[in-house]
Amino acid sequence: MRVFLKELFFELKKNKGSMIGVIIIILATIIAIFAPLIAPHDPTHIYTEYLRLPPSFTVGGNPQFFFGTDDLGRDLMSRLIYGSQVSLSVGFAVVVISLVIGTFMGVIAGYYGGFIDKTVMRITDLIMSLPSILFAIVIVAVLGPGITNAIVAVSVVAIPNFVRIIRAQVMVEKSRQYVSAARLFGAGHFRIMFIEILPNCMAPLIVQASLGFSDGILNCAALGFLGLGAQAPMSEWGTMLSDARSYIESSPWMVTLPGLCILIVVLSFNLLGDGLRDALDPRLKKQN
Repeated sequence: MRVFLKELFFELKKNKGSMIGVIIIILATIIAIFAPLIAPHDPTHIYTEYLRLPPSFTVGGNPQFFFGTDDLGRDLMSRLIYGSQVSLSVGFAVVVISLVIGTFMGVIAGYYGGFIDKTVMRITDLIMSLPSILFAIVIVAVLGPGITNAIVAVSVVAIPNFVRIIRAQVMVEKSRQYVSAARLFGAGHFRIMFIEILPNCMAPLIVQASLGFSDGILNCAALGFLGLGAQAPMSEWGTMLSDARSYIESSPWMVTLPGLCILIVVLSFNLLGDGLRDALDPRLKKQN
């Protein structure tokens, strides 16, 4: 495992874009972990005398509020910092849920084939035939608004991506000689699927997980913007965009700052995903 990680890091170093993404992700993670120490103010505290204050580096700004305040007088910098906790936690939860369920379904479908495969793939095709964000909105509308239900909805939408990837890999791997050898030694189906085959399918799963992070953050931010995700007074970038849309002309910093945070973090995960794909795909290595 240590050798694999060293080789992976060496390959990632060749891709400047992926390294930039890694650096930004590490910084965002540090900010999220140490948010209570980094944030200059309580993100829910209202300063009634400082409503829609512009950033401190612009005309009319106050040094006490570096990025200014929102329409209720809350410090924007503190809310953005605490918002990183919510967004990264959401992305992690979405990836874990969709990865576990999607991997299990994909392994079962690819290994057994037949009726099980057809049933799993028809369910997958049904979910993928619907626009992801609209399907997520329907699920949240049924379950009710809230960050937990938003995570569930986005996870359900993301499951088919993992199912299709792992199913294709398992169908290739189950015909390998090491699988036949495991059967001859008396290995059961569970061992063959999850001990023998699954570890050899990890490369595409790692890539999809990194991309799933960005999709999870973006979709949950979209639900928050529509009022179906995180609820007030929780600091979440999508919800901050929704609260600020009425002031897009008079107070543009209220919209620009959370939008930039979403853009930078999502782009970083996409850059990392592209770098991992290049590093783990042997065909791309040969081209390079």
